[in-house]
Amino acid sequence: MRRTLPLTILAAALLFPAASFAAETATGVVYHDTNANKQYDPGTDKPLEGIGVTNGRTVVETNSQGRYELPVTDDTILFVIKPSGWRTPINKNMIPKFYYIHKPEGSPDLKYPGVEPTGPLPESVDFPLYKRQEPERFEVILFGDPQPRNQKEIDYIGHDVVEQLVGTDAAFGVTLGDIMFDNLNLFRSSNRMTARLGIPWRHVIGNHDIDFTSHNDRYSDETFESVYGPSYYSFNYGEAHFIALDDVDWINVETDDGERRRHYRTALGEDQLNFIREDLKRVPKDKLVVLMMHIPLVDSTPWKNEKERQELFRLMEQRPFCVSVSGHTHHHEHRMIDEEDGWKGEEPHHHIINVTASGSWWRGIPDEYDIPHTMMKDGAPNGYSIMTIDENDYSLRFRAARRPADFQMHISAPEAVPSNKAGDTDIFANVFNARKKAKVSMKLGRDGDWVEMERDVRTDPRYARMLRRERKLQEELQDQDWIVSPGPKPSPHLWRGSLPANPPAGTHLIHIKAENPDGRMWKDQRIIRIKPAE
Repeated sequence: MRRTLPLTILAAALLFPAASFAAETATGVVYHDTNANKQYDPGTDKPLEGIGVTNGRTVVETNSQGRYELPVTDDTILFVIKPSGWRTPINKNMIPKFYYIHKPEGSPDLKYPGVEPTGPLPESVDFPLYKRQEPERFEVILFGDPQPRNQKEIDYIGHDVVEQLVGTDAAFGVTLGDIMFDNLNLFRSSNRMTARLGIPWRHVIGNHDIDFTSHNDRYSDETFESVYGPSYYSFNYGEAHFIALDDVDWINVETDDGERRRHYRTALGEDQLNFIREDLKRVPKDKLVVLMMHIPLVDSTPWKNEKERQELFRLMEQRPFCVSVSGHTHHHEHRMIDEEDGWKGEEPHHHIINVTASGSWWRGIPDEYDIPHTMMKDGAPNGYSIMTIDENDYSLRFRAARRPADFQMHISAPEAVPSNKAGDTDIFANVFNARKKAKVSMKLGRDGDWVEMERDVRTDPRYARMLRRERKLQEELQDQDWIVSPGPKPSPHLWRGSLPANPPAGTHLIHIKAENPDGRMWKDQRIIRIKPAE
């Protein structure tokens, strides 16, 4: 049956889309659920003081009786800001349940199911917490854009990425948006796949995780909310504070010719900005803050209002220990946001555009396991990152799908070159996790001299060769059941060098070493044949 919003609410929504409707006051208790029955039992369970609770705009702390009060409307999600040393309930698919959805009329009738009517506001909206040990040093798994179109591609995720991680001792995992490729009916199947890892899994909303039939941004995330809860939220783990942002603004308007124009842009909105302001007031300045979002802060989808981005920058600039991570662009890059981007902090801000689990949207020739190679447009393989957090310090490891941990670069070189032409022969090293100021060097043979290579932002030659072969094969086959890889993107982690002039003929090893500014180092080698001079 089609559900409709009450006329007064609908009219207000049309006139004042950001307004609050039918305001009530929610109250409840945050408590230590000592008997694990998910019900507050006075005298048995212990109420917890000083715990943050929010309605998505205002943040309050529980009093000495563990109680809070917050205004709510007919479209509000209340949630607890998990403190360190505690956990919230977790469902069978390892999704944290830290929220209560208040939608008395439920979600509007759209293509994908949303939230069922929740009815009147309960007398008490309570949040149980459970004690657990959280070390100062821990790991977080980061998936960018798994983005399956169908169940077959969810199976790709399982075989290509999840199986490699079984047995992980990471504290939790995060998907950085584009959990799906538009088919929101597959959310739960995807959850069952990541649940095999046995660790809590959190989610950021992406532009392919919204219902495109919604006529406005407000209702575009109803299906996401029904599965994961609020589209933005925060929590603590160990000595770190995490904030998941919703930076996707959906627009669906009717044009003068009667057609509908559907698109998205980057935005946060005043409610979310206010939540971030109030949330950060409760976070000590010496604590690491990790911002997680889908669309990158720079060089991506234009912002609805640049003023919003600058306000977010002002909040981040006050944090001496702050890093941000995103997905969306299907390449991997470390960006140092500085004054050219409007950043006014004393030091540039480190923003990580994370490797994607789907690589190039599960495109490319399938391998012997019938999984597309799906190399990303910057020439890096698909995979995931592991962030290690140690108090207020952090580091990031790149992991390629179904590859050993030390697979960290591609070396592009000819199979053979005449000795007299070696000095004019370019060698390329695509060092997947290298930052802009990394030092990359090469030498020929064991006794050669190390020569520093030059960062050269261009199309990875290896990717270009592969793409030419795929396009030619597509023309020849015409009925292949795989999708050709996308056009290339200049790689931000590509270095170029030349062989020494007139090396002796024979079979040699090209040695490459790379060192990031944080001291992380990688090495690799490739064989090349030097032919007699022509």
